Amino acid sequence: MSLIVLGTASHVGKSVTVAALCRALHRRGISVAPFKSQNMSLNSYVTADGSEIGIAQAVQAFAAGLEPEADMNPVLLKPKGDQTSQVVLLGRPYKDVLIRDYYAETDMLLSEAVAAFERLRRRFGHVVVEGAGGAAEVNLYDRDIANIRLARALRLPIVLVADIERGGVFAQVYGTLALLPEDIRPLVAGVIVNKFRGDPGLFASGVERLEGLTGVPVLGVIPYADIPLPSEDSLSIADKRDQKTGSPIRIAVVRLPRISNFTDFELLERYAAVDYVEPGTTLSGYDCIILPGTKNTVEDLAVLNRAGVGEELRLARERGVPIIGICGGYQMLGRRIVDAGIESETPGEYQGFGLLDVVTAFTGYHKTTVQVRRRATGPGPILPAMGEVEGYEIHMGETERNGLPEAFSGEGASTPDGLVFGTYMHGLFQNPGAANALLAYLAERRGVPFEPVTEIDGGTLGIEAAYDNLARHFEEHVDMDAIMAYFLDATDATSEA
Repeated sequence: MSLIVLGTASHVGKSVTVAALCRALHRRGISVAPFKSQNMSLNSYVTADGSEIGIAQAVQAFAAGLEPEADMNPVLLKPKGDQTSQVVLLGRPYKDVLIRDYYAETDMLLSEAVAAFERLRRRFGHVVVEGAGGAAEVNLYDRDIANIRLARALRLPIVLVADIERGGVFAQVYGTLALLPEDIRPLVAGVIVNKFRGDPGLFASGVERLEGLTGVPVLGVIPYADIPLPSEDSLSIADKRDQKTGSPIRIAVVRLPRISNFTDFELLERYAAVDYVEPGTTLSGYDCIILPGTKNTVEDLAVLNRAGVGEELRLARERGVPIIGICGGYQMLGRRIVDAGIESETPGEYQGFGLLDVVTAFTGYHKTTVQVRRRATGPGPILPAMGEVEGYEIHMGETERNGLPEAFSGEGASTPDGLVFGTYMHGLFQNPGAANALLAYLAERRGVPFEPVTEIDGGTLGIEAAYDNLARHFEEHVDMDAIMAYFLDATDATSEA
């Protein structure tokens, strides 16, 4: 049996719900795979075979005890601007499309998605499907391959997730159910009320009213929980403004307009005050500055130049502040970017910030997607302390070092003093060794005590513990007997239809 998890809106907790279900089933010895037909996110992950999928599906796969693969997210949209997205199909770049032209691909993409789902179901027996955004986007019903058209093709039971923290949960649930197409509404088997602050028992009367209004059972009221799992998309950045670590170490991550894979810094967020700083905001007072990845290096570089970020970086360099570029940020730190019309509509040469003597060229529609394991080989006080690290590369373009020391074996570049370096390696600071190397140096420079990141906190053990904690939290507040009925029944809704 399989199940679809839809939401009343974006950011209500669909991804976490699917991860929790996958882990709960895995802990019971039930084989299950996650699936999201179409994801729009700049936070992505590279699988063992070099396929690119949304990071949420990778997290869900790990929660299910599986290696992530392309079938788990057959269509990934990566916005390059307000009107254009790169379409990644079955893990590989398909093409860049204008949004108005994308819907011409709907039937083909839905067919590919359904085929991917069936492959997963044949191999794993059970699949937990995640929808996208809000389920009741009535203007999109004819082309919504992540919610309505997919639900119509699969005919699976649906669990609807709502976010009570935002307020208006009754309108969310009642309105969504009322607007669903008549053939889809009967598939809704239950509602989960998510992100409740306080004692869920206080919402008992609310549960009765919801069930009375909708005729659909409420399967659980889940309290808000701060369990360290990677964020799915940029909506999560707003949540980070309220995070307080109490650490005197301050790290600025420049908030690029098309920021990608900011999950790279979520381990650092637990040990330092990490601020996502808007371009144009002063970088004075920070102990370290990071330029993160971006889906469009050339256009984001132009935004940063207009905002005066280059001068802020040069002043920070004069103060001896470490400056680190990841992927697109690495490219921006160089002297020059040569674009043959791959990143921007207009071919040309663009001046970088010039803090690294490297040149990046975009000469063809080719994307590097690969998992990597490398040893930090660069000079200075930070890189040599990192040791061996692992991560993944997702990038267009190639960068020439022009004689600078490598930051890592075979990749990246560093200034001779090691205080400015760049790398294409996403996930670098998810390695406890890399996080410790950076934080220990920053703590010493500031003259404050340093508490090392442990393997329990930041390594594989910590991630596995987070999945188990998530599952336990979910199981404690949800009617698992009702949910398990969908996975222990031998007949699925497709065969009954």
